[in-house]
Amino acid sequence: MATATDTPGERSLARLPSDAVRSFKAEFSGEIVLPSDPSYDDARRLWNGMIDKYPAIIARCSGVADVVAAVNFAREHEFSVGVRGGGHNVSGTAVVDGGLVVDLSAMNGVRVDREAGTVRVEGGASLGDVDRETQLFGLATPLGAVSKTGVAGLTLNGGYGHLSRQYGLALDNLVSVDIVTADGRVRTASAARNEELFWGVRGGGGAFGVVTSFEFSLHEVGPEVYAFFAWFRGDEAHRVVDRFREWTETAPRTAGTLAVAAHVPELEEFPESAWGEAAVAFLGSFRGDLADAESVFESLRTGLTPIADFSGPMAFTDLQSMLDEDYPDGLRYYWKSIYVTDLTDELVDVMVRYNESAPSELSTVDLWHLDGAVGEVPRDATAFWHRNKPYMFAVEANWEDPADDDANVTWAREAIADVQALSVGAGRYGNFPGLNEDPGTLLYGENAARFSDLKATYDPETLFVGNEALSERADD
Repeated sequence: MATATDTPGERSLARLPSDAVRSFKAEFSGEIVLPSDPSYDDARRLWNGMIDKYPAIIARCSGVADVVAAVNFAREHEFSVGVRGGGHNVSGTAVVDGGLVVDLSAMNGVRVDREAGTVRVEGGASLGDVDRETQLFGLATPLGAVSKTGVAGLTLNGGYGHLSRQYGLALDNLVSVDIVTADGRVRTASAARNEELFWGVRGGGGAFGVVTSFEFSLHEVGPEVYAFFAWFRGDEAHRVVDRFREWTETAPRTAGTLAVAAHVPELEEFPESAWGEAAVAFLGSFRGDLADAESVFESLRTGLTPIADFSGPMAFTDLQSMLDEDYPDGLRYYWKSIYVTDLTDELVDVMVRYNESAPSELSTVDLWHLDGAVGEVPRDATAFWHRNKPYMFAVEANWEDPADDDANVTWAREAIADVQALSVGAGRYGNFPGLNEDPGTLLYGENAARFSDLKATYDPETLFVGNEALSERADD
């Protein structure tokens, strides 16, 4: 591994005037971490162990004034800026080689306003932070499905989760945001203030500035819901997806599920005879009358014999955290996605083939059901474009050994390429972007030109990095 003295971070620092960092520290209330500091290696690490970048400065902000100071410093000294919220950004854009990281992890406050039916969430908060506070009142806002995920990155790129079909994407539930733009100004963006900026923030992936707080609308959810989590043999994959396809045509919005091709983990909860075998599972939930839950999912079990079935009532907070152990800090992750219009037999063949050939048994191939409230928002109402697709095909390459990087990345990319060749899919999801190799047009569709114009207005020098690149590079 490279030493700090020959990393991009150290080289970038060397070009600064001798008193620049000292002056920055004097006006900063949080912690400034430099490559020479003992805490530097810990501070630059992200949840995805595949990301190994060396920023020049990590600015651990204590409040909005620190964020303004960091953005101004970066602009004045021509540093690119990455923004670390919860640290679960899978593509690694939260950390920039030779740049400045605005680290919001200490800004994780959550405040519920019961009377207004909203929750104010700081930019460093996780899903678990939000659920913990909102569930005190039997309320929730649509977020993801892993409690350790950061709210900021999830929301700015979309935000699918258990509540999406009923209440929309995380970004659809935004009432307002406070954002520090490239000029160092603190702006509030909402439907009534800075409306065009609010349009871009919802789907823009952090391209326009540092969002220091989010205001979300709340809905009555829980505290108890029904979790649907059943595993079936891999050789029944076509029958499982047939059930899934039929179920999605009439499923109530109070329910949602996805189909996951995986390998049976070596856990005592599963029959030892099935450990390591290819399998297909359903993961979902139902938020209506619990007495109706079994009947809602009955057709998904018909004619199938489960390997294991963990379905049943549970606290909403437990549902949101039940996958946390599957995504530990430091594992290596490469996720890629493509929206699809139909669950054809050929698509299922791809799903089965790549599940069986996965270099790592920790990896999965997923089919998401997306319709409902997400699709009712006009596609030009926010920067998020892909609302009219009923499904998403996603590959999650998850592995441990750095020596296996090439094999796992190639596996994921080839799976997406094979789906694209079927002519049933198009477009990408910003939270499953690979390593940001896809053109922005695949994310933003016909919103790309408007997005690009807005980027030029608020960040003409491209201070903030991320999936805002609108080049026409070929997808790999």
